[in-house]
Amino acid sequence: MIETTNQQDIIELVRSEVHHPEWDEPVICRVEVDLPSWLSQLAGGRDWEVYSEAEEENCISFAMRQGSKLSPKLAEVTLYHNGYAVVDVEGKSVFDGSLTSGASDCAHLTYFHADSGEQIILN
Repeated sequence: MIETTNQQDIIELVRSEVHHPEWDEPVICRVEVDLPSWLSQLAGGRDWEVYSEAEEENCISFAMRQGSKLSPKLAEVTLYHNGYAVVDVEGKSVFDGSLTSGASDCAHLTYFHADSGEQIILN
């Protein structure tokens, strides 16, 4: 009898985890990144600046430089719309992962209801 009760509890738990009508609403996720500060953390140095950007269907890429315009240190930051990011400095990968993990103080993730634009506060 105890096994049956445990199985019923497990089934009910799975149903409650899967059935959340509020999760069926469209949500917009916005990632804001302080690129110069983040590059300073990843590659060292200061005064990183964006000198060009290119947007594609699934990402936006930023070309950045640090130092003199004659011989600057160069970096490329690609931010994908799903929260993934790739950072190369002088042709070497210094970051390849998710910004949504909360691992960076320079990246902030915010969610909004797509219909109303109202911010969603997560606990």
